[in-house]
Amino acid sequence: MRDIYIFFFTGIFFITGCSNASSNNAPPDIKHIVVIGVDGMSPDGIRNAAAPIMHQMISDGAVKWNVRTVLPSSSSPNWSSMISGAGPEQHGVTDNDWERDDHSLPPVIMDEDGIFPTIFDVIRKNKPDAKIGAIYNWEGFGRLIEKGDVNYDTTASVDSTILLASSFIEKEKPLFCFIQLDNVDAAGHKYGHGSNEYYRAVAKADTLIGTILKSIRNAGIDKNTLVIVTADHGGKGYGHGGATPEEAEIAMIFNGKDVKKGYSIEQPVYTYDLAATIAFCLGIEPPYAWIGRPVKSAFEGFSEPSNLWKGKRLIAAPVIFPKPHLYAEAGGLYIDTVAVVKMEPIADKSVIRYTLDGSEPDSNAAIYKTPFTLDTTTVVKAKSFDNNGNESLTSRAYFRVVKKDPGMGLQTDFYRGKNWTSIPDFSKLTPFKSWVSPEFELNREQILPLLDNDIFGVVFKGYIEINKAGKYTFYTSSDDGSNLYIDGKKVVDNDGSHGVIGKSGDIDLRTGRHAIRIDYFNSLGGYWLDAFYKGPGVPRQIVPANKLFLKGQ
Repeated sequence: MRDIYIFFFTGIFFITGCSNASSNNAPPDIKHIVVIGVDGMSPDGIRNAAAPIMHQMISDGAVKWNVRTVLPSSSSPNWSSMISGAGPEQHGVTDNDWERDDHSLPPVIMDEDGIFPTIFDVIRKNKPDAKIGAIYNWEGFGRLIEKGDVNYDTTASVDSTILLASSFIEKEKPLFCFIQLDNVDAAGHKYGHGSNEYYRAVAKADTLIGTILKSIRNAGIDKNTLVIVTADHGGKGYGHGGATPEEAEIAMIFNGKDVKKGYSIEQPVYTYDLAATIAFCLGIEPPYAWIGRPVKSAFEGFSEPSNLWKGKRLIAAPVIFPKPHLYAEAGGLYIDTVAVVKMEPIADKSVIRYTLDGSEPDSNAAIYKTPFTLDTTTVVKAKSFDNNGNESLTSRAYFRVVKKDPGMGLQTDFYRGKNWTSIPDFSKLTPFKSWVSPEFELNREQILPLLDNDIFGVVFKGYIEINKAGKYTFYTSSDDGSNLYIDGKKVVDNDGSHGVIGKSGDIDLRTGRHAIRIDYFNSLGGYWLDAFYKGPGVPRQIVPANKLFLKGQ
């Protein structure tokens, strides 16, 4: 569970003295570089938060919306990659537990500090008289850099960090300054990525970025300064570290002197390209061990790479409303009402094509034009297609439409727990409270008032109606453990104390109703449960409420 407590920070690199383009083939007029990295800030956060400063920077500059992180999509590996111009395979920072004197993979090369050379050390060796600063919230960031290369090194609270950084920039006009803030990532862990609180944290980060921009103006260096805004990872639900687009894609915004205006960067960009871009603007040759490449196409006078592979490329997937929230899938449960399906494209100049039968949308699928209604349980799939033949990943939404019936639903028993690290034998325990749930869900409004600590268990019992005999696959996705039983047989074993993990199992079923049960427990922190199934004529979907009953007949 270590990666769940991953801290957020904003990094600012302040660099002076890009060499003349004629001798170093660098942008000719950039004299300072400021890189603002917002820990845990996803592209979704930028798009949906009240962030006028970043939005204006995008309009006036260049942007890459789907920068790929390294894996795991957690802080230490990615910040190390960003400042080291390489991935975990090279620098050896493979997780958040990494320490200089306690790690499993040594760096392929190391400097005097015994770590893989970062942009801090590279600048110091090439610019011995440079003033370099590091100001950060997360004390752990200090272990990732060569402190001997930094003139000003301190840790502070979020607001104090901005005050210290602004003062440092205005007074010293340093060559290189790093600033770290952690409010956005903290909001993601506490309230969930995509929550209102998360977007408010992004809005605050936007304001803090504005404060730094003001300090650059006050220092009188705004006319020849490059500003880059980026992040280390995104997030999903209450955490990150996994290999999903929500977690492993971030944005990178370029703004200021010599930056193209209103430009969308085409070349693939990775977190470790940041350090290479800084070195490029400084006219510094990076260490051979770095694998990052500068994002030259963001600048006036530089085109996209000549060997850029422009075959099929992914564009942004459309949004289906109600959109996903935390770990919940798009769609929802509708009792005694129809579902309204609304979609919106994100990719420019694209159309949305969709299906309602569980098949993958292709170029012949129906084109979405206006919202429509559904009166039956339906899996909606949608893709965006542009004029160049590019398409997006598939967006999915699960609409469960059911008529209210006293015979439908699941018997739900809630148990208070203590010191559980796996699913207990609930048959030996007495429920604290019981109710009927329409489907397999952990209703936070129901559960929160019942808690005396974070440890609890829930047992869902009922019957699932099977309309066509054959092989069925069942899935649970849970934080922490869950086991699913059909007719008393364990089909899915997803037990243990862990973050959101999905497991599956198969079983042959005849037509009719079969007993179904899920045993669930939460150990510490956040909790989640989803149950899916698929079978003959049934596309993979959330087990729908209209197939769940309290009795077998």
